[in-house]
Amino acid sequence: MLPLNEHLLNQVLLIAYQAGKHLRRFYQQQVEVRIKEDNTPVTEADLFVSRFLTEKLRALFPNVPVLSEENCRIPFAERQYWQEYWLIDPLDGTQQFIDRTDQFAVLMTLVRKNKPALSVIHAPILSTTYYALKDFGAFKKQGEQVVRLTGGLSKQHRIEVSNEHRIEPSNQHRIEPLKIAVGATTSQEKVRALLPPNFPCEFIVFGSSSLKSGLVAEGVADCYVRLGRTGEWDTAGAEVLLAETGGTIFDSHFAPLTYNQRETLINPHFVMVADKSRDWRVVFQFN
Repeated sequence: MLPLNEHLLNQVLLIAYQAGKHLRRFYQQQVEVRIKEDNTPVTEADLFVSRFLTEKLRALFPNVPVLSEENCRIPFAERQYWQEYWLIDPLDGTQQFIDRTDQFAVLMTLVRKNKPALSVIHAPILSTTYYALKDFGAFKKQGEQVVRLTGGLSKQHRIEVSNEHRIEPSNQHRIEPLKIAVGATTSQEKVRALLPPNFPCEFIVFGSSSLKSGLVAEGVADCYVRLGRTGEWDTAGAEVLLAETGGTIFDSHFAPLTYNQRETLINPHFVMVADKSRDWRVVFQFN
C-alpha cells in the first residue's frame, strides 16, 4: 500500500496542476464534443486529460490500478479484488467546461479498502485547489500561482468550518436559512419538495460536484443535494474533504455511499452536509 504522507500528496498535486494546464489550453480553443451512451457530453479535453493522468499515475505507481470516468469498463470480477486504486475524473463539470462557466475541475482520489483516503480537486480557471488526506486534514489553496507544495501542510490554508450557519431543524423559527448548493436552477423545486413546509432555505447554484463539495467543506453552503446521475468518481474526493472537516455524504436512506463494491459505479441520489452531527432526517424527508 502507498504511504499516506505529504510526499504522496505533493506528487498528486503536481500531476493535478499539470493536468490543469492542459485543460487551460483546451479551454482557449474550440473542442470537439460528442454525446456518450449515458446521454452526457464528453470532449476531447476529457479524453486527453484522462490519458495524461492515467499515464502519469501508472508511471509513478505501477502496481496501483487507475479507474477513470472515461475508462471505467473494468469488470467488477476484476476490480473487486483491488486493495487500493486511483479513481479519477479528468474533467469534473464537462457541461460547465462547454458552457464556459469556469466552474470545472480535475479530480483525483486514492481509494484504499473501498474508502477514499486522499483527494485533490483542482479548478484551473478559478485558481482554486482543495486537497485532503485522511487523518491529516483538509485544505484549500487559492491564487494565481500554481506551485508544488513543499513547505508542509500550512495551517493558514486549513479549512475551518464556520458555526455561523449551523442549523437546528427542530426550531425552525430561530434558524438562519439553510444554504443548499445545487447544480442548476431547475433543481431547486425538486430539492425544496424534500423539505418540511415553509422550511427556510437559500439556493447556491454552482458548477461541478467536486467544487460544490468544496463550498460545503468551507461552510459557504450547509449542504449539497444531488438528485441525478453521478459516478463514484464524482463523490470520492468529497468523501475525504468532508470527513476531515466534520461533514459527510449520505444517500436517500441516510446510508453512506459505497466505492467499488457493486457492479455499477453509478451513485444513488445523495446529500453532502457540512455537519454530520445534525439530525438531517428531520430536514430531508425523502419518503
